[in-house]
Amino acid sequence: MKNLYDDMPNGYQETIEKGMNAVRYFSRSMFYGKGSKEEQISRLKTEIKEADAIVIGAGAGLSTSAGFTYSGERFEKYFYDFAKRFGIRDMYSGGFYPFPSEEIRWAWWARHIYFNRYIDAPKPVYRDLLKIVDHKDYFVITTNVDHQFQRAGFDKKRLFYTQGDYGLFQSVNPAIQKTFDNEEWVMKAMEAQGFVRDNQGVFQVSIDGKLLMEIPSELIPKCPDDGSDMTMNLRADDSFVEDEGWHRASAVYSDFIRRHENLHVLYLELGVGANTPVIIKYPFWQMTLANEKAAYACLNYGESFCPEEIADRSICIDGDIATILQEL
Repeated sequence: MKNLYDDMPNGYQETIEKGMNAVRYFSRSMFYGKGSKEEQISRLKTEIKEADAIVIGAGAGLSTSAGFTYSGERFEKYFYDFAKRFGIRDMYSGGFYPFPSEEIRWAWWARHIYFNRYIDAPKPVYRDLLKIVDHKDYFVITTNVDHQFQRAGFDKKRLFYTQGDYGLFQSVNPAIQKTFDNEEWVMKAMEAQGFVRDNQGVFQVSIDGKLLMEIPSELIPKCPDDGSDMTMNLRADDSFVEDEGWHRASAVYSDFIRRHENLHVLYLELGVGANTPVIIKYPFWQMTLANEKAAYACLNYGESFCPEEIADRSICIDGDIATILQEL
């Protein structure tokens, strides 16, 4: 059966291809920035002001800078009971833990989703970023799944979440190629565990600190189409559902890149690490090289660099993204 999006351009596949080409082309000689941090920030201000368009590529480091840490205080506050019983030490590894029942597994995921999707980030990093680019022709491609761009006010039509969304479920039945909003389910599952809302309507641990580490069996999510089991809409393997919304965003990204490929474009990379560089980092390098009017900027803590081939048009700032954006 032909889908509506079969004839749309696939920006995701195109960016992967650019990334793979970059791997084959660039040398191993890396550039880590020139001049003081203040000079680099001044150059970035100029690029932002003069650019015809800005393509933002965001990775996990951006959300970490915004306070969405997966270990430490946040984990100990909201998952202390899971840590004590199962020895789990952070939210990321907990997502792979073989829990003894579905009731316990979905209790974990309700918390994981809520505290990383349905609340605002502790720090205003995303809102600060929007203030910087809101007056520009921008587009965002991100591997993050926490919805923080939209919560901060970014235009939904200018966003491409390549790896999924904590706010969506998908069926384990591969024949059902669509996603399902999980907000109502998450709120019920949080209440079932004993979380209480504060004056701002945000769930918190109750005063007595007592939580249930499971949800009722009737709350285990099932697909409304065929009653099959549900799972997260997160890209882990080829079972990831790329629904109609995903394909439309992919096509819009492709169109944005095509329309600006010969203009003064700033490829602004924020917090992209080494886990999935072929989605953002390597394609940004390749597109900067291909367009002599383009510039590349990398803001990252401890991982700010670019190939020597584009060093003369690159800005590499090593530091906390939150602090850098405030200085901008």
